Amino acid sequence: MGWPRTLAWWRLCLGLLSVLVCLAPCVNLQPAENINYNLVHSWADKLGMELFHLGDFITRRKEVQESFKDAKVVSRNGASIVDSMAKEIEMMMDLKVSAVRRIMDTAENTALSHQNDMADKMFSYYNAKEMLEPGDPIPPIPTPAPDMDKDIGEPLIYVQPKVVVLEKRPEFHNTAVNFSVSSVHVPVNVFDRAPDVIKAIQWSENLDQIFRDNYKNDPTLSWQFFGSSTGFMRQFPASKWNKDVPVDLYDCRLRSWYMEAATSPKDIVILMDGSGSMLGQRLDIAKHVVNTILDTLGTNDFVNIFTFDKEVSPVVGCFEDALIQANLGNIRELKEGIESFRPKSIANYTAALTFAFELLEDTKTSSRGAQCNQAIMVIGDGAPENNRAVFELHNWRDPPYKPVRVFTYLIGKEVANWDDIRWMACENQGYYVHLSDTAEVREMVLNYIPVMARPLVLGRHDHPVIWSQVYADIEDTKLSDYLWEIKQCEEQKADVLEYWQVHDRMLEPSEMHRREYRRMKETWNQPVDSNVYQFMTTVSMPIYDRRENALINLTTDINPAAKINLQVTRIANILGVAGTDVPINEIKKLLSPFMLGVSGYAFIVTNNGYILFHPDFRPIFQGYILKPSYNSVDMIEVELLDDDKGARDFNPVLLTIRDSIINQSTGSKWMLVKNHFDEMKRVLCTKRQYYWTAIKKTPFTLVISYPEQYGVSRMDIRAEQEIHRVNIKGTNIRSFFDGKRWKIHPDWLFCKHSNRTFKTPEIELLYFLERMSEPGWRWPGSRSAMPPEHAAAMFSNNSSTGRYPSINEKESYYCDRQLMQALVFDARVTGWFSNKTSWHSKDDKGTSASSPIAVLMGLLPRNEFKQRFGVTLAFLATHSGLTRWHEFHTNAAEESGIGETFSKNNTRAIDEIWYKRAVDQHFVREESFVYSVPFDAGESNSEILVTASHAIFHNEGGKSAPAAVVGFQFQHSALYKLFHNITGNACAVDDKDCYILDNNGYVVISTRVHETGRFFGEVNGAIMKRLLEENVYKRVIVYDYQAVCFESKNDNNASSMLLSPLFHVLRLGKWLLHTALWYIVQLMQWAPGVSSHYADMYMDMNGTEPRPEPEHHGGNGHGNGKKNDDDHWLRYLTLHRTRLKPCDMQRELYTLYKEKDNVVYNMTAHACERPFVVLPIPNSNLILLVIDQLCPRDGALVLTVNPQTIDYHLSVNDSLACFKQSREFNRVRPQSCISRHANESAIKLCGKGCALYANLGLLLLCHILSRWL
Repeated sequence: MGWPRTLAWWRLCLGLLSVLVCLAPCVNLQPAENINYNLVHSWADKLGMELFHLGDFITRRKEVQESFKDAKVVSRNGASIVDSMAKEIEMMMDLKVSAVRRIMDTAENTALSHQNDMADKMFSYYNAKEMLEPGDPIPPIPTPAPDMDKDIGEPLIYVQPKVVVLEKRPEFHNTAVNFSVSSVHVPVNVFDRAPDVIKAIQWSENLDQIFRDNYKNDPTLSWQFFGSSTGFMRQFPASKWNKDVPVDLYDCRLRSWYMEAATSPKDIVILMDGSGSMLGQRLDIAKHVVNTILDTLGTNDFVNIFTFDKEVSPVVGCFEDALIQANLGNIRELKEGIESFRPKSIANYTAALTFAFELLEDTKTSSRGAQCNQAIMVIGDGAPENNRAVFELHNWRDPPYKPVRVFTYLIGKEVANWDDIRWMACENQGYYVHLSDTAEVREMVLNYIPVMARPLVLGRHDHPVIWSQVYADIEDTKLSDYLWEIKQCEEQKADVLEYWQVHDRMLEPSEMHRREYRRMKETWNQPVDSNVYQFMTTVSMPIYDRRENALINLTTDINPAAKINLQVTRIANILGVAGTDVPINEIKKLLSPFMLGVSGYAFIVTNNGYILFHPDFRPIFQGYILKPSYNSVDMIEVELLDDDKGARDFNPVLLTIRDSIINQSTGSKWMLVKNHFDEMKRVLCTKRQYYWTAIKKTPFTLVISYPEQYGVSRMDIRAEQEIHRVNIKGTNIRSFFDGKRWKIHPDWLFCKHSNRTFKTPEIELLYFLERMSEPGWRWPGSRSAMPPEHAAAMFSNNSSTGRYPSINEKESYYCDRQLMQALVFDARVTGWFSNKTSWHSKDDKGTSASSPIAVLMGLLPRNEFKQRFGVTLAFLATHSGLTRWHEFHTNAAEESGIGETFSKNNTRAIDEIWYKRAVDQHFVREESFVYSVPFDAGESNSEILVTASHAIFHNEGGKSAPAAVVGFQFQHSALYKLFHNITGNACAVDDKDCYILDNNGYVVISTRVHETGRFFGEVNGAIMKRLLEENVYKRVIVYDYQAVCFESKNDNNASSMLLSPLFHVLRLGKWLLHTALWYIVQLMQWAPGVSSHYADMYMDMNGTEPRPEPEHHGGNGHGNGKKNDDDHWLRYLTLHRTRLKPCDMQRELYTLYKEKDNVVYNMTAHACERPFVVLPIPNSNLILLVIDQLCPRDGALVLTVNPQTIDYHLSVNDSLACFKQSREFNRVRPQSCISRHANESAIKLCGKGCALYANLGLLLLCHILSRWL
């Protein structure tokens, strides 16, 4: 009986055991026991130790630190630094203003002396779009004689293009130029042989001499130009106009530097007739007029558009009862609003004018808007009366002064009642224009600018100096929309062609998601530093016609038969605007970033609160497309406080600082901020010091900032280490820069020669080092020379201000003395770093080994060492902008190519990401390296390189300052092999997953190589969420107020087609074209040879034509499935057309909590409740994460660092522009405002009408066509 009972007992036990085994995955008791905390801890310790000793041996960091022992540490005085920088910029800007003033004065005198010259229509000039270079083919002379020009009633004139020699110059963005002459750009809408245009081109050619003199006096000058009120622009030096753009949209009169100089700031109310007669071509013309007016406005102007029928309505609902600032974002919103406008019923001019006057009066009394010029622009097809009572009540209360100008634009050919709408303009110091075609809109609209400039001209001697907002050279923001449209077309074409090759594989969800994600990544590409555009500000000054009277043709519609009605009339004309560009990069060179140190930066703020430049200024996306509102970025949108407030809930402290800055006060403040970097994928929360002061005689304020933790002190040299003392000792400072394995910061200004250019910054540096060794060397006291009119005082005081003459007085140069002293010192003490030495040399600085591991490394043969550790290069970068490196190669064949890639991409020293991260890591753990891999490492087919860096600090007298950063690069495969050797096969089995993550949550090591570089939250969102909950990482939300979104584009034409005569002709042509194409298609079906040629273009890779889907009948049983199946792919591949739209986005970024505050690293795994162990890797910025893969996880949970659009919960008709308008910030108005003059009432010129001729035959034909079609 015993045996059966025993057998039964064993059966019961086995049954229970099998049940437990089956239930094990459900109760989650067993799997986590596989993660041994102590074992993982040993892995982390061993990996950290080996990596640190490897870096210690390779970088020779102790020796580097010892090299700086003779330097001293001094306090950084932010107030003194910002004041010194502001004075340098002020001196440079005074120099530019001086040049512009001389152009202005010369132009006014020249125009006056040539006032009686006759216009020579055969005058030959350097046309920027037509001039030739030697060797270019000369276009043939047209034969027979050109056709008659119907507009001027004369034969077209042909003048052979002039030939000019051009040479590329780096200071002009590598544009080919000629310094002997200027060239002329004429817009497409301006006829260059018109008498007033060609006459101005003639006399303005005399400006070439002053252009040359200016450049001789100041070789740092950029483009100089004269923008004529007739439309052309003369620029120096001469250059060809860029013909790469599809259409030349440039008109100098629409540029901010011209408009703001030609007129004082203005408040404008645009009234657009909304009556039912404003249809078809009239509506097209009216919208074109509105858009052109908007294009003439700048950030110091305020505007709004209202349509009126029985009621007055804003085109943008949220802009009601207010004038808004005319920045790019608001202008774009208004243009989109007018695009969707539809005429309705009868127009009430009285109500509209009354509303406009009341709005302008309210704006003035409430101290809003521009508080200078005010104007009403009326656009319509005729007014029923002149509304005299309205003007008497609102505008004629203080005769002869009329505070509001009225400009009227009569639209349409068939109108007859033009006298009332003309009377409105003439009686209110405005201008009247009659428009019957879209081609004449721009030229006619621009007539309002000379009228608003009359008070300026009558003042004669007051020439306001205008500094523009930052802008992108000659580019037009309309080009951004065009480029985006082209980009979408290219993507559409690529999708269709790819489909013909791979067919249905493209329609798989994973492929569609991959394609969409790739394109979104392209839109997130917002480089801070880009050479696609040259950003600049421009200083400009108006040029006046000094004549008080002129012979004017006063022909009007009163007597159309009278072709000429000449009378001597009082005038006040503006001839144009003189200006010169100041590239932003040239201003940056005056900022001495060396004095601000690592992570320090400077930026300039305008009177509107917008940044002129800033390290977080990201004006382009997709790598080459300008953002829609790129130049209206407020300073509080880039200085992000670490205060946990929501989007656009700006801290009052920051707003107070902003007010102090725009009011050009001097002050300082510290703030806790969030600094993002590395493509907005990393973030650092830190405390920063801010100092600011005004740049006098400009609307700009300079701000500097640096981290308080390590920015309050800086490195400096001692007196005995100065260059001249080193020279006295007989040491050749040129020898400190021997060899080729060194670079200097390419954007810093060490020494600059004004009259010579050098191939590389290094060659230029060597030139000056040799000059410094010669007798008679003197340091310039300032980077910028004094203006020539003050040259006599430059040396009379024998002061340190101004620029000393160089050794050769025909040459000029400037140097940053403090930076050069630091650079030479750094080069002297680190010269050994790049020297080629024997691998086993014991007397070399690199051979000190403080550990057995380092000794072992030193004993390894060179090729075995590289094979085991994969080290390719060691580098050193100093605080003075010097970068050195030393390659590790196994044989001489490798030597020539090693280091080239590094030297091309890592020459910016303290501005490199690895430099900044190493300095920040110093305060997390002093004895540590920062490791990183590229974000796209897993997608790359080439060898992945790991970059490791370590900060060298110098301590003296209780102060410390970052002196340099050392580091090395090694192969990722070697790191993975080292990790595998330490962990054995423990991470290679299916039940565990091992990761090494950096301090921002990016994968450095994974068993799946394609995950390298990715954010861990996208790999395993569930575990990343747990790491957040356990305070391993913390989430930091960063707002991007410069983002671009894409909204669906409505391609429907807003204008009515019924009353447009040309539409019927086009419609008939379209029908004929479609009919012809249909017959061609039928012909292709009958001609196999033709169709087969077409098919060959779409053969796939295997040479086979894609086959259609098998026929599936639809559920309705009517056999319509085949057509649907043939077309279904098109629905998925068809891109939805979008338009660019400014928007706000946010990113959720992550950073490690500091180790000393974290107890989570002592926690062990606990079943599936905590299916992982996480530990820091010593002496690094890395953590080791081991996960139990047998535990279930939510695979759908994904955490991402990609940007997400911020939802402000706006109403259907509201937009971001509306949201921002309701939270507008303070601004300071420009100091110059000239809006009235007592003598202006004597000027009676207010526009001319046009003769009307009705073509009854054409109207009858259009009526018949409308019935027939």
